[in-house]
This record gives sequence, C-alpha cells and structure tokens, in this order.
Amino acid sequence: MSIVASASVHDFFADSVDEALRGRSVEASSGARAYLIGVLEDQAQPARRVDQALDRPLAFLLADAVAIEGPAQRFDRLRRLGDAVLYAAGFFHGHFGARGVDEGYVVRMGREAYGRARSMLVTGATEGPNESDVFGELAHRFESFVRVFEDVADGTETLGATSSSGVLRLYERWLRTGNDRLATALGAQGIAPTRKAPAGLQ
Repeated sequence: MSIVASASVHDFFADSVDEALRGRSVEASSGARAYLIGVLEDQAQPARRVDQALDRPLAFLLADAVAIEGPAQRFDRLRRLGDAVLYAAGFFHGHFGARGVDEGYVVRMGREAYGRARSMLVTGATEGPNESDVFGELAHRFESFVRVFEDVADGTETLGATSSSGVLRLYERWLRTGNDRLATALGAQGIAPTRKAPAGLQ
C-alpha cells in the first residue's frame, strides 16, 4: 500500500493515529501513542515486507523468539513479532482469515509477544522511562490498537483513491470491512456501494 505524499510521514501518521484513537474512544499513553506511530513509520519503509516477517505460523514464530538465548536478540525478536502482527491485523484485514486463522488467535499471539517483551524489561536490568509500561499497554490493549490501525489503513486508502486501481482497492476493502468512511469515500467517487442480498431475499 502506498503512503499518501505528506510533508512529513511522521506527521501524517501522528494525525491519523490521533484521529483513530479519538474515533474509537481508545485511551493511549503518550509512550504507547509514540510507539504506534513508530510502527507505522517503520512499516512504511519500502524494504519492509510484513508477509516475510509472518512467513510461518504465529505459534512457531513465537516459540522461535522465546527460544533465542541472547536476551537482547530475544527481546528484539518478540518486539518485532508483536509489531508485525499488529500491523498485518490492522492494515490487511482478512490476511489471517484467508489462511483459516481465527482472529482471536492472532490477537492472543500479538498480545503474548508484547507481553513477553515486557516481562524481560520488568525482570531484567534494562532501565528506561516507563518502557515496560508501554509494552504492557500494547499487550493489554492489543485488540483495540488493531482497530486503531484498521482505521488508519482506511484513512490512507481513502486518500489514495485517485486512480481506477486505487478506487478498486478502496471498494475491495469496503467489501471486507463495511466501513462507513470507505463507503463515503466511494460515494465521492460516484460509486454507491451495496452488498448483494442473500439469495432468499432476491
């Protein structure tokens, strides 16, 4: 997904996250908010491919991360796994469902990755300004933050609908989510999206 041109990618995502947090009535500490923006900035890099980060079942990826002997490497792997699951679940709604993976399972794996990263900061010698609280918040509110990322993705998609392919992606995302914001954006393009009625009602 291409990111709409902005004077600052950071400012673009900061505004998008703030709007989504307000729209979802999700509370986030300043540390968690900054972390969410950072994940979006990181994933916007052309070299980052979330499908490569999630190329195996999540339980296997989590087990691999936990088994790493070096604490710094283990922490980094857990953190990056949490980031990848959060981003994929929010930006590619249906990515896991298409593989037959239950959304609740995805949320548990993402929450577990962040939770284990937090436990390393709490029990280890690492010190920082409430770093462990941020990862605890990410774990505790993982599902809510997935919804925030869904809204950010919807907003990005609506702004990017300036070509026929962009409008098609917008319509396909609306079919998956039924989001009113996407329907409004389609209406602005002269498209009135409707869902096909069940056979018995036709």
